[in-house]
Amino acid sequence: MLQLSLSWLGLGPVAASPWLLLLLVGGSWLLARVLAWTYTFYDNCCHLQCFPQPPKQSWFWGHQGLVTPTEEGVKKFIQLVATYPQGFKFWMGPAFPFLTLCHPDTIRPITSASATVAPKDMFFYGFLKPWLGDGLLLSGGDKWSHHRRMLTPAFHFNILKPYMKIFNKSVNIMHDKWQRLASEGSARLDMSEHLSLMTLDSLQKCVFSFESNCQEKPSEYIAAILELSALIEKRNQHILLYPDFLYRLTPDGRRFRRACHLVHDFTDAVIQERRRTLPTQGIDDFLKNKAKSKTLDFIDVLLLSKDEDGKELSDEDIRAEADTFMFEGHDTTASGLSWVLYHLAQHPEFQERCRQEVRELLKDREPVEIEWDDLAQLPFLTMCIKESLRLHPPVPAVSRCCTQDIVLPDGRIIPKGITCIISIFGIHHNPTVWPDPEVYDPFRFYQENIKERSPLAFIPFSAGPRNCIGQAFAMAEMKVVLALTLLRFRILPTHLEPCRKPELVLRTEGGLWLRVEPLGVNSQ
Repeated sequence: MLQLSLSWLGLGPVAASPWLLLLLVGGSWLLARVLAWTYTFYDNCCHLQCFPQPPKQSWFWGHQGLVTPTEEGVKKFIQLVATYPQGFKFWMGPAFPFLTLCHPDTIRPITSASATVAPKDMFFYGFLKPWLGDGLLLSGGDKWSHHRRMLTPAFHFNILKPYMKIFNKSVNIMHDKWQRLASEGSARLDMSEHLSLMTLDSLQKCVFSFESNCQEKPSEYIAAILELSALIEKRNQHILLYPDFLYRLTPDGRRFRRACHLVHDFTDAVIQERRRTLPTQGIDDFLKNKAKSKTLDFIDVLLLSKDEDGKELSDEDIRAEADTFMFEGHDTTASGLSWVLYHLAQHPEFQERCRQEVRELLKDREPVEIEWDDLAQLPFLTMCIKESLRLHPPVPAVSRCCTQDIVLPDGRIIPKGITCIISIFGIHHNPTVWPDPEVYDPFRFYQENIKERSPLAFIPFSAGPRNCIGQAFAMAEMKVVLALTLLRFRILPTHLEPCRKPELVLRTEGGLWLRVEPLGVNSQ
């Protein structure tokens, strides 16, 4: 039998059983990993010493609990940004540091880096994977680059123009409901709820050409999307639910799987139905029929997309992109619209100026409808939207994981492997970037004032190669909704101040309540 000398441990030759060899090899591998991790941790700590940090809650918990997803937590974070305007270090437990960056200069090297050097960090997005798959939000590397190139034509203005009819129709349905609710003079409404349903209604039409009437009656598909969003936010707040094997055993985990199946089945059915249509019609006939209806929906564009080698997207890829668009497009736009209506309710002088701008644009027009070319003719309304997106960006932060050392303009180094939180909210509230950052002032977005600022001072749709591909779609929808809403309703504040709740999307605790008062027929 093979003999193994362990004299260095004070033992004589022993029989080297396979189990002993396996134990030694395994122990050596584990020791090597521990030593490598210890060295990397020490090296990272040395590099990160040049980044300031607020006092820890405790040695073991680090900074966990210092900034909570509440109104108080938001105010605390704003104080931290004022104290550390370039950014600061946070510890998640005793051994996991990450950087929160909140200044245009410090985020520039990361936003300008390629998607392989600063890919999206999956720690904060991994829970979405069973629902969204490898769509643009969650994919990385070559697959992300490949899909981004193939999807870019789907957001060309020639594709977006016909969606204007859909936006107008969806907001008209919402306004009819508001008119009924305000039949006695005015109505107190949760903007988050109404606008979320309206954006989902628009998205189902733009993505699937599907008429769900979800603003007027319950929709199983829409209910599943709302449930998935709520379950993901709930899981994010409970660290014990992070491990997948534990989450699957919980009632929430089972609800999540059921909702995922329902959403996937709906999307798959639409894709299969279109696949059956294409071969019988042929691509040319298919496009001619679509041209008559003047709408090429998102599924159509994806089915017809081909890369440089003539390769099409698989059904699984199409489903992932369609589900991603539904997720990213409804909550973010609804959040942005809710907050701009809130600010205009607080500032009636700005609201009235926007209303006069819309009235002047639509004077004597029948039917009352916002068209694509009108979007550029609403400069003050656009300024009001942008200032609201500055104060309340729908996505408060995005995360990036550095796959190599990144050198900042001041010479500091972000070491390889560190997760960076690009705080969009922090940049937008940074007093060294924006004077009086908590004041709502649309005139910040006069063209002359914009020239004086860094292009990275205002990034509600993120920045760099992984910026939001649907930002033109979102801005077009927001302008249509806001213009028609101000034309038909006066928006008034309530006694309830909204409490901000920053999650993957900036929400409000208990909704965002405003009063709406009809202004008469089209208020021309």
